[in-house]
Amino acid sequence: MKRLYIVVEGQTEEEFVKSILAPHLLEQGIFCVTPVAIHRGRGARGGMVSYEPLKGDILRLLRDGDAPIVSTLIDFFRCPDTPGKEVWNKASNHQQEVELREQEIGRDIGGRHFIPYIQLHEFEALLFSSDVGFKKELSPKEAGKLSKIVEDYPNPEEINSSPEGAPSKRILAVVSYYDKVFHGNLIAGAIGIKVILERCPRFRAWVERLVSACSSE
Repeated sequence: MKRLYIVVEGQTEEEFVKSILAPHLLEQGIFCVTPVAIHRGRGARGGMVSYEPLKGDILRLLRDGDAPIVSTLIDFFRCPDTPGKEVWNKASNHQQEVELREQEIGRDIGGRHFIPYIQLHEFEALLFSSDVGFKKELSPKEAGKLSKIVEDYPNPEEINSSPEGAPSKRILAVVSYYDKVFHGNLIAGAIGIKVILERCPRFRAWVERLVSACSSE
């Protein structure tokens, strides 16, 4: 069984991997899952402001020990330019662009132990997998407004990524005090990983790929 590193965008994703994703992967027999926040130099961690710090972390981790599996968990929303812009810039929709970006990042990094993943459209999309988390952590009025969005999108990953329509912006429009690090994982934890996997097909396919890669010789 291989070790798994997941390079993440920030503290929210780091905690999500530790507290929600890793326990699920443990049930699949993956015992060593380590999230790594992007290092941007001079002690700064988290936030993808450019591609090069992400690439540096990926390459460093791929060289660490006995051929670990390395993946990523970064947002598509406001994602900076990544390799192969001449390819993904011609995409006809957001999902195709994400797939092409992943393909080109994989081509740039190289190696069968690297699995690029970009969350469509951002981490908060996962929070719309169910209204259970909103109802548990927010007021009835706030939860009611966000429940309507859950009903409108059978696939939360299809929630629009326009500046005003991104999942996080929709939450902030209702919950002005929303804090991604604090509230994000409370809501995700209340929903549970199984529901998130059921409702988010791209996310599910990524997790299944991680399990397959870590289980193979």
